[in-house]
Amino acid sequence: MKEIKIQDYNTVIRPQNLEEIRLLARELEGTTIKMVNSTAEGGGVAEMLHRVIPLFNDLGLKVKWEVIKGTNKFFNVTKAFHNGLHGTKVNITQQMLETFREVNRKNALEMNFDEDIIVIHDPQPAGLIEEKAKHKAKWVWRCHVDTSNPISQVWNFLTNYVERYDVSIFSAPSFAKELKIPQYMIYPAIDPFAEKNRELTQGEIESVLTKFKIKTDKPIITQISRFDYLKDPIGVFEAFKLVRKHTDCQFIYAGGTASDDPEGSQVLAELQDRASGEKDFHILLIPPFSDFEVNALQRASTIVVQKSLREGFGLTVTEALWKSKPVIATAVGGIPIQIINNFTGILVHSIEGTAYQIRYLLNNPEVAKQLGRFGKEHVREKFLLTRNLRNYLLLFFSLRHPGQELIELGQRLCK
Repeated sequence: MKEIKIQDYNTVIRPQNLEEIRLLARELEGTTIKMVNSTAEGGGVAEMLHRVIPLFNDLGLKVKWEVIKGTNKFFNVTKAFHNGLHGTKVNITQQMLETFREVNRKNALEMNFDEDIIVIHDPQPAGLIEEKAKHKAKWVWRCHVDTSNPISQVWNFLTNYVERYDVSIFSAPSFAKELKIPQYMIYPAIDPFAEKNRELTQGEIESVLTKFKIKTDKPIITQISRFDYLKDPIGVFEAFKLVRKHTDCQFIYAGGTASDDPEGSQVLAELQDRASGEKDFHILLIPPFSDFEVNALQRASTIVVQKSLREGFGLTVTEALWKSKPVIATAVGGIPIQIINNFTGILVHSIEGTAYQIRYLLNNPEVAKQLGRFGKEHVREKFLLTRNLRNYLLLFFSLRHPGQELIELGQRLCK
């Protein structure tokens, strides 16, 4: 696939939006930026970085991406942090906190921070802020996690690091916390030209269904998620059983595991055990970078569900909406920002509610079609990569003018 340039988006977004991005980029040309996270593959953060960094560089910025190294012990600790930030009760010991500190210290010794701006993604590398005093860079902490109801032990520990950053970014208003530093809201986004989202031919879709031995003789309901308890794969299976009492259909639960998530194999084994013998509940373990397969599975689906118990933003929802699919999802995290109930999708709160709404849409295909149509336009306006790019550029520009309420930008004024 050819490399995508910023000009290619003129077929997707309004010309004035593209011109605004170029105007901002001209002001920031040559700015050096480093993005740091904990995995190069698996999960929405890595996917977003793979797509947005080439566009930054195409616009004249100089952006690099580095991934911290960690042991299994470290990633078990940060998985506990992740669950705790989502509100799950976890036992965090002093030894676990020291493991977090030590791995961040070791990574700091192997990295340099000579760029103009350092963007640290999520809690795993948050401890790198210890290096801030040695460098001139502005530091940004970008939180992709739903922090609306964290357990205090985890949040208080992380706050000691977070409040040393220059600014923070959250994905939704409800995620923001009381902090001593400025907070920005930037929605995550999808790239319409990515392999996971590009248009597919019917032949391409059918090739993937054949590969996974999925027939099309009955409706397909799909959830694309990591094998993670917070994505509620068991709840998806229970909803399947309720729907099947009344409607002949099939479910697909397809996903993989992220390299920084050690729980994945355990969750997969439990789901396989529960669904053993159910020929119409397909569990697909797909490797990283199976974007083509994910695209085809979503496009082949009659309905897409996202029954998360907790969610950062839920880019799988965005992806399905962009494909004009009716989406039924739990009202958690950033999902209600994307789904305006009964307009761009349907929000639910339980297994029973999920099953009921699946049956409703299967019996009312015109309603499903309308939801899909409105959902796609909602994504076009708010959740495409170009909107994300613009907001990052505005943030970077503001970091060059701290404390100013009015900033002159080319021939325009930004307030």
